[in-house]
Amino acid sequence: MEDISNIFHNDLLPSLGAKANESIKLRKFIISPYDSCYRTWETFLLVLVVYSAWICPFELAFLRHLSWVLFLVENIVNSFFAIDIILTFFLAYLDKKSYLLVDNPKRIAARYISSWFIFDVCSTIPYQAFGLLFKKHANGLAYRILNMLRLWRLRRLSDLFARLEKDIRLDYYWIRCIKLISVTLFTVHCSGCFNYLIADRYPNPARTWIGAARPDYRSESLWVRYVTSIYWSITTLTTTGYGDLHAENPREMLFSICYMLFNLGLTAYLIGNMTNLVVQGSCRTRNFRDTIHAASQFAARNQLPEYIRDEMLSHICLRYKTESLKQKETLDSLPKGIRSGIAYHLFFHVIEKVYLFRGVSYTCMLQLVTAMEAEYFPPRELVILQNEAPTDVYILVSGAVEERFVIDGVEKVQGVMYAGEIFGEIGALCSVPQPFTICTTKISQLLRVSTTVLKNIIEENKDDEQTVLNNIFQKTAQDQRFSTEVSGKFLGKLNQEFRKPNNYSAFNQVGQENESEAKGRVTSCCRNERCKELNESERCNHVTIHKTAKQDDFNIINNFPAKGESKEKHILTNLMFMESVYRGEADVHRQILPDSSLTRSEEDHVITQNSLEHTKKVSISSEKDGSSAVLEIKRMTIHVYPQQNKKFVPCAKVIKLPGSLDELFNIACQKFSGYCPTKVFNQEFAEIDDVTVIRDGDRLFLMES
Repeated sequence: MEDISNIFHNDLLPSLGAKANESIKLRKFIISPYDSCYRTWETFLLVLVVYSAWICPFELAFLRHLSWVLFLVENIVNSFFAIDIILTFFLAYLDKKSYLLVDNPKRIAARYISSWFIFDVCSTIPYQAFGLLFKKHANGLAYRILNMLRLWRLRRLSDLFARLEKDIRLDYYWIRCIKLISVTLFTVHCSGCFNYLIADRYPNPARTWIGAARPDYRSESLWVRYVTSIYWSITTLTTTGYGDLHAENPREMLFSICYMLFNLGLTAYLIGNMTNLVVQGSCRTRNFRDTIHAASQFAARNQLPEYIRDEMLSHICLRYKTESLKQKETLDSLPKGIRSGIAYHLFFHVIEKVYLFRGVSYTCMLQLVTAMEAEYFPPRELVILQNEAPTDVYILVSGAVEERFVIDGVEKVQGVMYAGEIFGEIGALCSVPQPFTICTTKISQLLRVSTTVLKNIIEENKDDEQTVLNNIFQKTAQDQRFSTEVSGKFLGKLNQEFRKPNNYSAFNQVGQENESEAKGRVTSCCRNERCKELNESERCNHVTIHKTAKQDDFNIINNFPAKGESKEKHILTNLMFMESVYRGEADVHRQILPDSSLTRSEEDHVITQNSLEHTKKVSISSEKDGSSAVLEIKRMTIHVYPQQNKKFVPCAKVIKLPGSLDELFNIACQKFSGYCPTKVFNQEFAEIDDVTVIRDGDRLFLMES
């Protein structure tokens, strides 16, 4: 904090293009103005400045005979300022054009002599000592008037207050008040001393402002005379004027006239500064009251319902209370790096707990937390309306919100969400109207991110895109608030929004995770002639389904799961069909419409067989001979040959055709842990001895010896 507070007066800013680690090296015997020892010396001199400012007018008016103690103290003080004059010739200064420290002794001396040197010397000369040297006494009026030149030292106080006003450790309001009070007290002190000097030097003491009220004032104590002078000065400065002390002769009248004219400017300066300080502290409250009054008038003029009026006023009140917490204008003025650090410190721990971003990389999380803005909502305020266009996604930091759903014109509460939960993501990512109305139940702090920004961040991070889609797929498929039809519609739209070839693997992976919790995974039912007949019978329906799905008519999808079928599996089946249609495959089967007579293992086999066996052909042009070759990447499905004496869960794996049978066996060992095959058969159960006879799309069965 100390380094930050001293940045305005202790640290020298480097020039543009200067090296980051370049240190400031001054010549020998040259003092830096930012040196800590020199700063301590300056602070010590400020104490002597305050003493000089008080004693000079007091000596001039009240002390006809200067005591030896004061004489000695005066010369000691003068000696300190004489030392400071010498140090100034070795003090580097800051060139305002180049903003560099000048350490050339000749340039330093020339600059000082041409500026403040003469005034500093005149304010330091011991005039009383010269009076003793030439006239054997130092109490002459001329010498005391020359001592008033010491008030030149007050310029140091002006520099002090300028630094204190920029010191962030101190309150600006109180620094300004201290400065204004100091100016007022110094003015009162000087005017009281000058007015007493005029009365003391007037030939007829009875015709003076103090002699008329106190005829024997000269015999009274110094304290009484000084207090009387200050009393007159304050009553005149404040234009009170009780009339007990007033000018009696032309000299005093002229001085009173000048003093009151000076008071006009001083009063305007004081009132203006104090008014500015007070207005700065109250303008925010005044604007708040004006806004409340305008909102109340608007509600009354338009005859708004009472609950809408209360929502308006509560929102304005909460915004007024939270303005000092958010500090949006201050944060917007900071560099992006600082804003990112602030957002990371405040909200990163909240973002990483949200289900949608579970497993997302640190880089993507940092981009998300930087793009979010904190907002406060009062109780019973609607954050999202049902069926409105998705524009923002919200994360609940504190407080609670209700999910409301309108059914047959009746609004019902579906659930309550607490800190760490997210809402609005379904409508935003699936590009569908918001399915729920979200209303706060207490004062809530929310993080808001734009739908466009969220989608851009997700799409820019390819690996994280798969993770986010997995998370929302699991959440929506398992959400009991949605029916199967609604869930299928949302996930269909999600797949349509993020429709890319690599997205299918994400949905398939999630589907496999969900299917692992159910009984009967994909089995090796290759011998089942009934499945073959079903596939052949369903092939004729391909053209109609393909054309319909290409037109985004998702009504063809079976909206209800078959008896005994899990909801997760049913949604996965629909998504697999849509993905195959989007890829434009020529052999799409209507495997998503399972016949009620099929067993669960038979349905699983149909889904796996028809959705995972594809051929990818890449055309490679040759520039040498101008010919074109087609590289065919063969893929096949491998199965573990069922044996009754082995206890394992049958499964199928889709792999690329390796270069040899040994490589195929090694891959099978990796895919099927604990199984080491040595023979391979095709779907006609003919043993294969060479990989070259394997065709694209073949189903292979592996068997141990």
